Amino acid sequence: MENLKLKIGEFSKMMQVTVKTLRHYEQMGLLLPCEVDNWTGNRYYKLDQMQRLNDIRRLKDVGFSLEEIKDLYGETSRTPGIDQLEEKIMACEAEMERLLKRREQLHQMVDSQRKINSMEKFSVQSLPEIIVASHREVIKNYQAIGEMCCNVIGPEMQRLGCKCSPSGYCFTIEHDKEYKHENVDIEYCEQVEEMLEDSDIVQFKKMPAVKTTLCMKHLGPYDRFYQSYTEMFKYIEENGYKIVGDLRCVNVDGAWNQDDPEKWLTIIQVPVER
Repeated sequence: MENLKLKIGEFSKMMQVTVKTLRHYEQMGLLLPCEVDNWTGNRYYKLDQMQRLNDIRRLKDVGFSLEEIKDLYGETSRTPGIDQLEEKIMACEAEMERLLKRREQLHQMVDSQRKINSMEKFSVQSLPEIIVASHREVIKNYQAIGEMCCNVIGPEMQRLGCKCSPSGYCFTIEHDKEYKHENVDIEYCEQVEEMLEDSDIVQFKKMPAVKTTLCMKHLGPYDRFYQSYTEMFKYIEENGYKIVGDLRCVNVDGAWNQDDPEKWLTIIQVPVER
């Protein structure tokens, strides 16, 4: 009795796989038709190809690539060895860990966005004249601000006997004329009660009063400032303001007291006038 043979379209329907996929498997040498009509080009498949296609599906479902499956069929055994299966298990565990971490990051972003949405985003304030202890330095990147505050500025201010403002008002000013992701020229200023003698690390100066300052809260890491800047400058334009001074980033929560960057809180202050 002649074995039953199916044309490629019939085989495609029976096995619920597209003709395009079957042709791809054929080009790879992974699943060859049992017969090809030289005159018409028709391809035929039989039971052996059905079983092999089922094997391919099963191996794909557990993480084997088509190339790996082809190599298996090139060997004496067509079943993965224990070592190969254990390697796939390890890959699954690594992928699960990566996805769990991504899920946690997404939850953090949702929480941050909810907090931002619940905040009053913009406010207008006047800033009085203040005395600040100032330190200007070219630092590795924005994330290095916390380390600079904790390890350089803080100890030096303590050594000098600085009396800080009860409000704990401190801010940074960027002096670069263009964006830099490293070697950032930044000035850190913290309000103090009196002028003291300058040191090599900290200098004292008066910051003039600012009549009108537009303030916006930024929650999250510093490398997402561009999102808040975009929103702030849109607000400035739509409300007929113009910028008349250096932008300040007021550090409320950062690396010095929050391990999670999603909880870092910065208030962006821009001197404006109409």
